[in-house]
This record gives sequence, structure tokens and C-alpha cells, in this order.
Amino acid sequence: MQCCPMDNFTADKLLAAHDGDVALLYIYLLRTGSDELESAARDLCRTLGEVSAAYEKLQRMGLISDGSAPAEAGREPLPRHPEPAEELPEYETEDLVRRSREDAGFAAVVQEAQKVLGHVLSSSDLKRLFGIYDYLALPPEVILMLLNHCVSTSKSRRPSMRYIEKEAYVWANREILSLEQAEEYIRQSRERQADIGRAKAALNIQGRELTATEGKYIASWLDMGFGEDCLAIAYDRTVTNTGALKWSYMNKILLSWHEKGIHTPAEVQEKDGRRRSAPPPAKTGEKAIDMDKLKSIMNTM
Repeated sequence: MQCCPMDNFTADKLLAAHDGDVALLYIYLLRTGSDELESAARDLCRTLGEVSAAYEKLQRMGLISDGSAPAEAGREPLPRHPEPAEELPEYETEDLVRRSREDAGFAAVVQEAQKVLGHVLSSSDLKRLFGIYDYLALPPEVILMLLNHCVSTSKSRRPSMRYIEKEAYVWANREILSLEQAEEYIRQSRERQADIGRAKAALNIQGRELTATEGKYIASWLDMGFGEDCLAIAYDRTVTNTGALKWSYMNKILLSWHEKGIHTPAEVQEKDGRRRSAPPPAKTGEKAIDMDKLKSIMNTM
């Protein structure tokens, strides 16, 4: 296999991995077209264990697939990382302590994490943090922004490392690899939170957080393009007809509007305004008053 130019996408991923063995192995595979790891270890003066670890990391990064050399430019987007569980690689505590001393990027991440959490990292915290740095391969400067973003969004005064890890998976799946991408994501997140706050006000929800189900309903309505004004109208109809905020009932109203292309108060009034009710019929046994007869009686008095 001839060596082909490395595209910017691949270069950015390799730089973000902050791992020289990974970059070296990728170039070797690209140049030779071979995935013989024993030959690679010999030619690169690395142990088979080091080469195997680098190969597995390239697979996780989506730059190579099982049994194949690196893909060329124009590849499909990277596969999504799994949701956070207990699948992070096992790291030895001694190795992590050494990396925090020798790796300037990871040392800066550790220092900022301890500032954010307000305490010295435990072994478990250190492993999670290194997993974000090594397994998810987020650049150090991006992780620093991630940490401070978690402070502003966490419901508690100090976010847990578990909370930070979950948000890190979101960033990794969105391929947030630069400060500019991180800043844009944070801006969008703040706007979203503001939209949710206005939606809560329209639904008269005060003094409490949304439940998971409530949050999903509101998120889906915002994604449909409804603002707080339309939500307030749907809320009023829901409460008027059912006597309370029935989420499924309100969802049916909004889904109906969405299917009809109704997304503003003016469109609601034009296309789905309520018809005025006809006057109620007279009760059985009641006689209408004859106004002419009444006037005649009054004139004779």
C-alpha cells in the first residue's frame, strides 16, 4: 500500500490522542499496508504489548477497523462511544500517578479537576479522569473547559467525577476536539437551558426540577420548534379541559399542531382557534317571554 496524504480529520484525531505510539503506528500501517503487529513492533523498536495497546486505541478512535489498515480520507463519521458504564480500561494507580507527574497535559487536567471538585482525587477519580484523557482522547485544553462547564451545570455545588465522565462521553460523541467547538457547544447548552427555563414558566412549574419524563417532553417540544407562547396556549387548553397539567394530553395537542405546521400563536389562532359556542338551549318547560305582550300590559297600567 502506497503512502497517501493524511487528511486534516485524521491529523486532528491523532494530535488529540496525545500518544506518540498511536501516531507512529498509524503512520507505519498507512505506509506498509500491513497489520502484522509483530513486524510493526520489531520495525518500530517497541514491545508487542505497546504496539497492541496502540492498535486497540486506533480502533477505539475509529481510525482503523478490525483486521484492516487505516482508512483513507472521506471515511464515514466516527462510531459513537458507548454510554458511560464501567467499561473504561483498567489503569494501575502507580502508572496514573507517574503520568500525572511526567505528562504536562494530564498534570494540568488533574490540577484543574482537584480545584473543581474541591479535594485531592481518589484512585477511582483519577482513573475516571485518565479514561477521559486517554480512552476518550479529549485534548487537555478541551477537558479544562469541560470541567468548568460541569461546575456551571451541576445541580450540586461540586460536580462528581461520575457527572463529569457522563458529560465527557457527550463531548466525545459530538467530536468536540477544539476550544472553538467547546465554546460553541457551551453557548448552545446555555441557550437550551434558558429555553427550558422559559418553558417551565409557561407551564407554571416553580421551585423544583423537572423529572426525567417531564424533561423529555419539554425537550421534544422545543425540538419541534415551539416557543414558550405556544406552550402557554397548549397548557391553558390542557388545564381547562382536564383540570390539571396532563403531560400526555398536552403532548397530543402539540403533536397535532406540529403535524399541521402550526408553531406560532398567530398560526394557532388562524388554523386551530376555538369556535364560539352557540347559546345554550332553553330548559325544558320554560317559555320564551313575549316582549310585545309585556309592553302592552305595561301601557295599560
